[in-house]
Amino acid sequence: MIRSADYSRPRDSSIRSGEVHLVFTFGIWHSAFGVDYNSPMPLVSDPCICLRKLDYSETSQILMLLSRSHGIVRVMAKGAHRRTQAGASRFDGGIDLLDAGQGVFSDDTSRELALLTDWKLEDGHLNLRQSLRALYLGLYAAELVSLLFQEHDSHPEVFDQLQKVLEDLATARLEQSFLAFELDLLREAGFMPELANCVNCGGPIGDRSGTYFAPSRGGVVCRNCHSGFPDRLGLDIRLLRLLQMIQAPAREGGVRRLPQLSRHQTDPLNLLLAEHMQHALGQRLRSAYYVLSGRPLADAQVQRQFACNPLGYGA
Repeated sequence: MIRSADYSRPRDSSIRSGEVHLVFTFGIWHSAFGVDYNSPMPLVSDPCICLRKLDYSETSQILMLLSRSHGIVRVMAKGAHRRTQAGASRFDGGIDLLDAGQGVFSDDTSRELALLTDWKLEDGHLNLRQSLRALYLGLYAAELVSLLFQEHDSHPEVFDQLQKVLEDLATARLEQSFLAFELDLLREAGFMPELANCVNCGGPIGDRSGTYFAPSRGGVVCRNCHSGFPDRLGLDIRLLRLLQMIQAPAREGGVRRLPQLSRHQTDPLNLLLAEHMQHALGQRLRSAYYVLSGRPLADAQVQRQFACNPLGYGA
């Protein structure tokens, strides 16, 4: 059990059975055992996007941030909800999911939680929050980033891609932009599925019916091999060609021109990619149910594969 000391003045502490007391002196937290919980350390300033948040006590937050130069970092924002008598706050009264801003935090990879010392909000994505569909896609994008990449592993391209897709989700381009973002994430994380040739026999997928996707093998299977994969998902050849078209420019370094897509086209592909990622990661995707439900085209599979425990994936 940890008891926080009074912020207003330093005071002594005593050790009781089963308790660790913290003392706040000269701007530094000390434990009763002489360990500095907030010892001086180098600070870095980096653009960040909030991926996860957890309110800690009445005034503080524990956050997972995607920083551009330092990758994913977990930070403690002490006093995030506290305001002074003048109404000022270093954290603008708290940080919300998908908020983008300039964060200042301690750079010490040996600690599980860094300390966020300052936050300047730059974009709260208010337009995105006016659409429930756009908000669901934004939260799903944040979840995918948090699961596909390790902490302190810098991926500036991923930060830029997430920043761009959050902007696009507030426009009419949200469906095709999010699908392209998923493929970019999979390529950057090394989980890109095989979309050109059958993963079983190696033969090319022709322009014919009877194409399937096997999450257990991470790619498409032809109609001659599909019987050996009980987890296969049916895949319209036109949707497969669409995936290949979106994937190709990113792979070759060219300029990507996205066609206008609707949920009728993207829902089956989002379901397919969600199954692929769940099998690769070995855990459920919490936001997938909300992104994929509500459409007759996908509801039967969504209810079977995601709705059994929509709020407890990975528990």
